[in-house]
Amino acid sequence: MNILVTGAAGFLGRRLIEALLLRGSLTDRTGESRPIGQIVAFDMVELTGIDDPRVKVVCGDIADPEVLDRLIDAGTDSIFHLAAVVSSQAEADFELGMRINFTATRNMLERVRTLGTCPKWVMTSSVAVFGGQLPERVRDDQVWAPQSSYGTQKAMNDLLLADYSRRAFVDGRSLRMPTIVVRPGKPNLAASSFASGIIREPLNGQPSVCPVPLDTRLWLMSPAQAIRNLIHGHELSAEQLTEGRVINMPGLSITVERMIDALRQTAGEEVAARIRMERNPAIERIVGSWPGAFCATYSRDLGFTADEHFTDVIEQFINEYLPG
Repeated sequence: MNILVTGAAGFLGRRLIEALLLRGSLTDRTGESRPIGQIVAFDMVELTGIDDPRVKVVCGDIADPEVLDRLIDAGTDSIFHLAAVVSSQAEADFELGMRINFTATRNMLERVRTLGTCPKWVMTSSVAVFGGQLPERVRDDQVWAPQSSYGTQKAMNDLLLADYSRRAFVDGRSLRMPTIVVRPGKPNLAASSFASGIIREPLNGQPSVCPVPLDTRLWLMSPAQAIRNLIHGHELSAEQLTEGRVINMPGLSITVERMIDALRQTAGEEVAARIRMERNPAIERIVGSWPGAFCATYSRDLGFTADEHFTDVIEQFINEYLPG
């Protein structure tokens, strides 16, 4: 199996590559399990820290068709497309968001269409495709109504992938992911960045700002669960995807207040007290338009899974990134 991972130097990209190397094999679109021969790790910056002869690191501009012509060829069996400009950045810079989040995806799909090889394709979508008046729990047939450029770009990608799959140009599946928490490292420009920040920074002895009301409800997934679901989504056959190629992932529905309570329960009052409430109307507007809970019936029937307790999510982060 020859695999392409875009966004490879990012948090999920790196973890996915590590998990694929450990797994050692994947199922191709004919249903045959094959050993992983090569993973092309593509990003605008170099992936470092993974020393394995099966990994080929490539850097470049994902929106450049000439780069894609060299990146994707007739031997590419599977694509995990994770590269994206995050929500607040896409809202602040419309042209950049369109170029990376939409045009690059379309160019990649066109590249595989012209090759005629119909590779497996897994990409991440977002709850940001929803907005407006929403039920307490969003059903799988909920009409999309994005309230941001990022959400619109993700929705357009979902529609394209569904049509390219219908026409057998690609064997695609788009996994509409919850907010991934807790991410290590520094805050990024995603509107949801605070969801990791209010856990990560206090645990590291640093202050953190919560920009949304305590009763804001979020739909969350741990990094480990996200990787499991990405690989599970790849392994599904086309015949199993009876209700479409765009799949709302299961997740953990929880308010910000309950997240902080879980932090207090896990790490103590002193740690939780490092969080300061300071509302940010721009962040609040974007995050407030996202659903806080989904039925996710289709994905559960397909075998995707969710985290059960937020305290477990916090403990995962502590055990992996804060040993001792």
